[in-house]
Amino acid sequence: MEPKQYLELFLATRQPTAEDRRSLLEAFCSQEQYLDAASRILALQEMLMKDFAKKNRIEDIRRQQVLIPNGTVGKPYEARLLPEQYGWQDMVAFRLEGLDRSGLAYDAATGQLSGIPEEAGDHKLQLQYQFADDVATGEWQERPLMLIVNPDPRSLWKNQPSEKDALYWKEDEITVFEPLGNKYLVVSSKRGRSHANNGTFRDDDFAFRYFPESGWSLIAVSDGAGSARYAREGARVACKAVSDFFADRLPAGAFNDLDDLLHGAGAVLEQETQKKISHIVYHQLGGAARYAFRQLEALAAETGAATSDFHATLIFTLVKKYEQGYAILSFGVGDCPIILWYNDLQSINLMNKMDVGEFGGGTRFITLPEIFQNDTFAGRFGFKWVADFNYLVMMTDGIYDPKFEVEANLEKPERWQAFLADLQGNNPEAAAVVLDAANPELPAQLSAWMDFWSPGNHDDRTLAILF
Repeated sequence: MEPKQYLELFLATRQPTAEDRRSLLEAFCSQEQYLDAASRILALQEMLMKDFAKKNRIEDIRRQQVLIPNGTVGKPYEARLLPEQYGWQDMVAFRLEGLDRSGLAYDAATGQLSGIPEEAGDHKLQLQYQFADDVATGEWQERPLMLIVNPDPRSLWKNQPSEKDALYWKEDEITVFEPLGNKYLVVSSKRGRSHANNGTFRDDDFAFRYFPESGWSLIAVSDGAGSARYAREGARVACKAVSDFFADRLPAGAFNDLDDLLHGAGAVLEQETQKKISHIVYHQLGGAARYAFRQLEALAAETGAATSDFHATLIFTLVKKYEQGYAILSFGVGDCPIILWYNDLQSINLMNKMDVGEFGGGTRFITLPEIFQNDTFAGRFGFKWVADFNYLVMMTDGIYDPKFEVEANLEKPERWQAFLADLQGNNPEAAAVVLDAANPELPAQLSAWMDFWSPGNHDDRTLAILF
């Protein structure tokens, strides 16, 4: 608006002028001193309007919701933060302050906020910016932002030792690497994070033994039920019972008939031979399973506890090398798999019946008498005759659940190739296990690998590999 027009409008609204005095108003509004005053008023009004619009814009920006993705300590972080994302095209300069303790850096040119967060907590940041008219004055506007960095979930878990004076105490973790027959066995058993956090016990257990007189090797693995108060002892006794059973039975010729059938056998066994072998396996391994049950039953009676206080799964294998190949015998009750990987890593066999329910409630235990009365008891045994094998793998659900998820994946070659790659270091922790008999670091490597992180999977872990 022109100064003269402003004066005329201003006076007309505040001091109405008669028509016969229009010339007086015209002359008044044309005087230089009044035009200058009107110019100053207009300039002041413009300044006020501009300043208020700026303040209004700053308040809009302050109130606008700006969410920065949360970070996690120790994990690479990346987010994008540019004015255009929020309709702030009127900003001519833009920077982020307050990142000193965050472990992150901001690149204003690309809008990338990145780095590895170092400290958990709420980091108060300042978004600083300039409008075009701020550049001359050097003034910066700012609004607060909040960056939330979550702690590494692993750091929240404690590792409290179990009470050594407690009944049925055993080591919180154990890893062993030894020759077993003409193969090598490496096995590691560790308390799960849930137990370590509370200072409670490792419920998993294992046992192995070589019987030089007969040439058989035994491996047994058990997972004590977390809900059973003496599960840790149930698992230990179950594994020991199987070992003790065959220590008595093998010298007495328990598998002499099997030896007669397999000496000189070809690559493919005849059907009648298979039937005889199945009968031997059922009789001898079934006897071991029943012996483990009776030992646990006797322990419960002796201590005045319930048999259910010692609930534990049980899997075991017997392996022997003959001139023509290997015989692998297996038994299983519970949700722990036995896998034979052979034929130059081309063939995979699940060697036991898995007790898994649709909702995780299908697990069975060696302490349940119905295991032996059920018509499906015969389905719990396995036999395999192979020229050689790459790996015989036995594990508890602390390994099976995070690495294979469901039973169907246990016989998929691609999942086992991924598992082997995982062991070789293809994992977030880059923990590698070199499965070589000449590797003196193998026990330490497997122990380190066993500490892998898997959200929601914090059960005891036991993994046995015969190779």
